[in-house]
Amino acid sequence: MPATIGPPSPQLRLFPAVPGTLNADVNHILVLYDSHSGNTEKMALLVAEGARQVPDTDVRVRRVTEATPEDIYWCEGLALGSPTNMGLLSWSMKRFWDETMLAHWMKVDGRIGCAFSSAGGWGGGMELACQSLLTLLMNFGFLTFGVTDYAAKLTTAHYGAVTAREPRSDEAQANCRLLGRRLAEWVAVYFHGQSERHPGRHLAERLGPG
Repeated sequence: MPATIGPPSPQLRLFPAVPGTLNADVNHILVLYDSHSGNTEKMALLVAEGARQVPDTDVRVRRVTEATPEDIYWCEGLALGSPTNMGLLSWSMKRFWDETMLAHWMKVDGRIGCAFSSAGGWGGGMELACQSLLTLLMNFGFLTFGVTDYAAKLTTAHYGAVTAREPRSDEAQANCRLLGRRLAEWVAVYFHGQSERHPGRHLAERLGPG
């Protein structure tokens, strides 16, 4: 008889707490963003709000121009956000990883990452920008994910949370919160062994297509 596939057992804990964290029992989430118009910053605050919905979660929100490598070492989960620049991440965000984080290559592997982006209009390349952010994180050894849930009937975060300009609609705001909450849930499961936080255990609460 084939083995049953499902959420992890209560004993599962893939990673120990990140060395140097202040409290090994608390989820450490960093929302790191770049923003020129303020639109991506508003998304960042909503992502942080969603992460805080998970109990025992400490959240830092940092603009990339103010971030330090210590912020990356501190976190277990990272939500990376950037305005869409010609379908890619912003120059400021790339510079942080190219220059500030270069000396820390191979030292931050195993953290969990996701992405979000805002563009000037629909069709402006936000999902491409998210993929460039995820590619960057994978190069630094992050474990990245998409969200299978729907935040609203026609709104998903399969590649990350995206919006045209600022997140004004209820759907866009819910999508940002969903991304942040899912990041904190995965950190709780895989860093702290809290299998009860696994989304697979809460299918009735999750919105699917249709």
